Amino acid sequence: MYEEEMVLKKVIMMILGLLVILQFGSISTHAQKPDYEKYGKIAIAVVQADYPEVEITDYEYKGRKTIGKNQVEDDFSFLVVEKGDKFKVTVAVQHDLTNEKLLSLKVTEQKEK
Repeated sequence: MYEEEMVLKKVIMMILGLLVILQFGSISTHAQKPDYEKYGKIAIAVVQADYPEVEITDYEYKGRKTIGKNQVEDDFSFLVVEKGDKFKVTVAVQHDLTNEKLLSLKVTEQKEK
């Protein structure tokens, strides 16, 4: 049962990410928007899907790392408040710079002690 829930959750996250991409379309580099903005919107959608009942109080773009030829990872950090408890959620979005395709998403939660 647990594995089925995890698979369903991942499918829902991917669908939400695709909906965000379709809704906002491709972002042109001529529009003077940061090239990570598209992936930031995906990261926001993923956090909202994973934590629908919480308040997201802070959002920060942490930077970009090169992971391979034309492949990078953009990291985003969110401060989340749930029933008075604060914790950080980090979303790592790996994508290809050449074709602007999403390669992977990784969500990590860091509870404060």
